[in-house]
Amino acid sequence: MSMPSHGSQSSAPHNRDSHSTSDIEEGRWSTRRIAIYALFVSLAIVASFIELPVFPAAPYLKYDPSGIVSLISGFAFGPMAAVIVSVLSWVPHLFTDPYGTLMAVAVALSLSVPASLVYKRVHTRKGALLGIIVGSVCALAVALLGNLIITPLYANMSVAQVATMILPILLPFNLLKLAIHGIVTFLIYKPISMLVHR
Repeated sequence: MSMPSHGSQSSAPHNRDSHSTSDIEEGRWSTRRIAIYALFVSLAIVASFIELPVFPAAPYLKYDPSGIVSLISGFAFGPMAAVIVSVLSWVPHLFTDPYGTLMAVAVALSLSVPASLVYKRVHTRKGALLGIIVGSVCALAVALLGNLIITPLYANMSVAQVATMILPILLPFNLLKLAIHGIVTFLIYKPISMLVHR
């Protein structure tokens, strides 16, 4: 039963780090662990269907906040959680938009996994900021490379045509997208992490 087990644990680990990843990353796949992962995956799925035109120069490029959920899950529970949430959150899109799903998963992984790895090693607010910056740089590179490789496969465009869009459209859009992800995550990750680790 959950109440006796909580009472038998020392309060020291919680005082030392109120959002430590050790209770989730190590040991068995407990019911609680599965339930929390499922919650984050569900939130990310819902967020992946929220599409907002945030870049007036290219209104067909839509922003979705699912990357924020992937980042927070990685900060709260470690890189494995980031992988699970980043991949499973895009499964519903796989059959309707396979190319877009492939790119979305690649960008989500390249953002959340490096960020969570950095934060795992430097478990402070500065570590979180550094992780977000590192992850954003990786995600930006993957996003631009993905556009060059994948977009010509399904769009009536050549690689050269896509390349001409990088500086005026693709680069600023992705910078804006990653900036929103990073700012929102940095502002809310700690209270959410503390809440789910209660």
